[in-house]
Amino acid sequence: MTTLLDAAIHASLAVWLALPVALLLLAGWSGRATTPARQRRAWRLGQALMAGSFLASAAIGALLVADAAGLATGLPAVAAPLGLYPDGLAVWMALLISFLGVVLLRFADGYLEGDRGRARFLPWCLVVLASVLLLVFTHHLLVMLVAWVGVSLALHHLLTLYPERREARRAAWQKFAVSRLGDLALLAAVGLLFHHYGSFELPVLLAAAEATTGEGWALPAASVALALAALCKCAQLPLHGWLMKVMEAPTPVSALLHAGVINLGGYVWLRLYPLFDGLTPGHLLLVAIGGTTAIVAVLTMLTQASVKHALAWSTCAQMGFMLLEIGLGAYTLALVHLLAHSLYKAHSFLASGRTVRAARCSRLPLAPLQERLATAGLAAAAAGAVLLAWPALVSHNPLLGALLTLAVGGALLGLPAGLDRPRRLLLAAMALALVPLYALLHALVAPALPRAADPLTLAAGLLGAALLMTLVGLALAVTLRPRHPAVARWRTHFRQGLYAHLPLERATDRLMRHRLPEPTRLSRPSRTVTARGEVS
Repeated sequence: MTTLLDAAIHASLAVWLALPVALLLLAGWSGRATTPARQRRAWRLGQALMAGSFLASAAIGALLVADAAGLATGLPAVAAPLGLYPDGLAVWMALLISFLGVVLLRFADGYLEGDRGRARFLPWCLVVLASVLLLVFTHHLLVMLVAWVGVSLALHHLLTLYPERREARRAAWQKFAVSRLGDLALLAAVGLLFHHYGSFELPVLLAAAEATTGEGWALPAASVALALAALCKCAQLPLHGWLMKVMEAPTPVSALLHAGVINLGGYVWLRLYPLFDGLTPGHLLLVAIGGTTAIVAVLTMLTQASVKHALAWSTCAQMGFMLLEIGLGAYTLALVHLLAHSLYKAHSFLASGRTVRAARCSRLPLAPLQERLATAGLAAAAAGAVLLAWPALVSHNPLLGALLTLAVGGALLGLPAGLDRPRRLLLAAMALALVPLYALLHALVAPALPRAADPLTLAAGLLGAALLMTLVGLALAVTLRPRHPAVARWRTHFRQGLYAHLPLERATDRLMRHRLPEPTRLSRPSRTVTARGEVS
């Protein structure tokens, strides 16, 4: 039994260690594959490697469960010399990345058939996947920093898959500038953590954080730098404009960006938050910027006519909510949010064609306003009663309880007209099912994090409550009085995202003007004289 267990441990860790290297080697080989047969083989190998990563991650997850049940596997001791950190968070992220990698490569294989960008897509997609997996697997902050930069540089090549498209290159260079700001912020955070703890290795850092207090200036400064890095990576205001302009990239690139890469700011916070002593200035920055971005992005999303632009604003809003949850110390909720958003957004982009067709269908008429408010209010009250009786579900955090209660009520504001009582009750029960569903996800994900939610401070609580009340007030105004003149004026400005993207856009245009090709000028048609003396 011991021999089989040791074999499973070494085999699973060997796959984790070799996988990023294998993906990088395959990327180099596929970039030089000139024949269709070799290119098809490269696509199949990429899918096989990601499938192998999923199986190895599942095996490591099973070993972690066995270790928690009392069976001493010795997994951390074997992984440490290899530079790996196989904990619950790494396993959940590896399972997510591997699953998305298989789906995206399989979809892109058919989607890009015959496309001129197909040969360039696979190598850079493999580099992105390898860098993300390295970021998740490693236990060394410098390796994490290198992988963070590698993800951004490889994604830049995917966003400029069609270099002749001026707007695509313009958006890609805007993202490039924002990413370099994020790189500098993460570099500063890593340096400050080393200054405070004296090590770059995550196990050493976590042990030191448990043994010491967070006194001094380095940790608060590191939290602010880490917050800036996450805000840059997650496309938060006012650094979000590029996210709305990269829609010219192929659909698989959009799915890879919105379902995977943009979540890395949240992941790095979930990895490093145990190093901080409670809620820090960086947490407050996440609450302020993330909450503001969520409000603006939600209302802007409602004004978009394009499906892809609505999805982009949805991503911006969801990242704002995730960072708000991290800022409030609700780490388990943030991890659930990250995993669920990744799967949802990958499906949304890959199925965007069906979404367009569904949007063209006539919508059901809404029930009378009083009926919708009464049903939503009763369901929200029932959810609130459950959370009052079971406050541990939301980590004894009233703001999180309010968010979950509003989600239950908001799900019923679109109640269609003409439903009989049994069907209305069924819809209300489905909305209330969000509470036990979240309880199940919370129970599955919570053991992956090393520490429970931090207690809510007065400043974070007041700021979060103000943002939540603002969001609820504006959302109710748009929902209940959509034709009011004031709402119509708001919609005009929110359609452009309150113009918050313009300063960054103008600054990057000035910096990158020499890298952007001039637009092609249309030649004048030749003028000829007909037999009647008319000019044509």
